Amino acid sequence: MTMQSLSLFSVLLFVTVLSASISDAQAQAPAHQAVASEASVIGGHQEGHADGRWEASPEGKAFSEFAHHFAGTFDVIFGFAEMGSALQYPVLSWTRFILPGSLSVVGGYTFIWSDHDAWPIGSLSFVETFFGGDREIIEHKSYAILTLAIAFFEMLRRTGKVRHPAWAAPLVLLVLASALSLFDHSHGNHPAAAKIQFHHSLLGIVGVGAAFSKGLASWLPGASSQTRKRWDMAWGGSIILFGLLLLAYSE
Repeated sequence: MTMQSLSLFSVLLFVTVLSASISDAQAQAPAHQAVASEASVIGGHQEGHADGRWEASPEGKAFSEFAHHFAGTFDVIFGFAEMGSALQYPVLSWTRFILPGSLSVVGGYTFIWSDHDAWPIGSLSFVETFFGGDREIIEHKSYAILTLAIAFFEMLRRTGKVRHPAWAAPLVLLVLASALSLFDHSHGNHPAAAKIQFHHSLLGIVGVGAAFSKGLASWLPGASSQTRKRWDMAWGGSIILFGLLLLAYSE
């Protein structure tokens, strides 16, 4: 396959995935907005989250699926940006900021809207949300904080504020930590818990591969530029695959 064909294929795949995701988001937006409004009403939400009634409801499923598809869209976007950089396409210089920008959006969204009954949109207070013992809520908020941390450190790197190769560590290690935690991520008493766990395990495998690929691209001793390029391509491809898995998420 020539470089021109590969470029055209990448663009077509990107447009197809993004269009499908936008259509899905538009279809689910009304349900998501209605759920967000309900989340401000006190009573019943805490119990519903704990016993799985909320997760099993059509609104709960729409809420969760929208969040996964939203994140998947931005993962695919910055995955293609990383792939373009690895392939050394003549891309605009600002595209190096797509990764921290995308992760900032995903992290901010997850921090606010990860759970319908959690702070700041739900009936639970800040203390109840972070120290109340609901494992699923705490894990979602932790993912958001890790994502925002990656975005922060990558913005420092890509604006030239820090230049030492060791500053690639936050990206590699935080991606690896997030991926490993997916193997044990719990959705409580969700009726589709087994299906969700299988899907999250696939995400974990791809995430671990992405972390190792980026680590090898950054620190492999004595590696040639061509070898580092291949590992950077593996990193970009892993991120695209991770995003596509999120877009395929269904309960």
